[in-house]
Amino acid sequence: MSWKKMIMGEKMPDRDDPKYRDRYAKEVDAGRKFAKATKIDKAAMRIQAFANAHKKLFLCIVFGFILFSFGLNLYRMGKVYSAHQEQKSATEVQEELVRNRHKHIKRTISNMNDMPVSENRSFFESKTKYDNDNGNTEKD
Repeated sequence: MSWKKMIMGEKMPDRDDPKYRDRYAKEVDAGRKFAKATKIDKAAMRIQAFANAHKKLFLCIVFGFILFSFGLNLYRMGKVYSAHQEQKSATEVQEELVRNRHKHIKRTISNMNDMPVSENRSFFESKTKYDNDNGNTEKD
């Protein structure tokens, strides 16, 4: 393949050109078979009939959809543009997670002081049993 063909491309085949006539006919036939098998042709026929019967309503629906899509794109672009998030390193993210975990543990411990003595004792016994089962105890 030459550089000229890669950059400029090949000549677009004309449907009346005898060189491409058979290929064009086969492609059109394949397209029609596909449209008939998937019933796209009947859907297009119904839409065309609706468009012919209700011209202004059809145009309002089509242009309404286009304007809605355009407005939604503008909204999303504005949302993304205004959402300036600071870039955080992985270390900063991990430190923040550890800080939040420690805050949660401190909150839980301070809430335990408000528990009745019997519930508090049973909690510590179950925690000690859990730690012993998992080998988390500190040995002197």
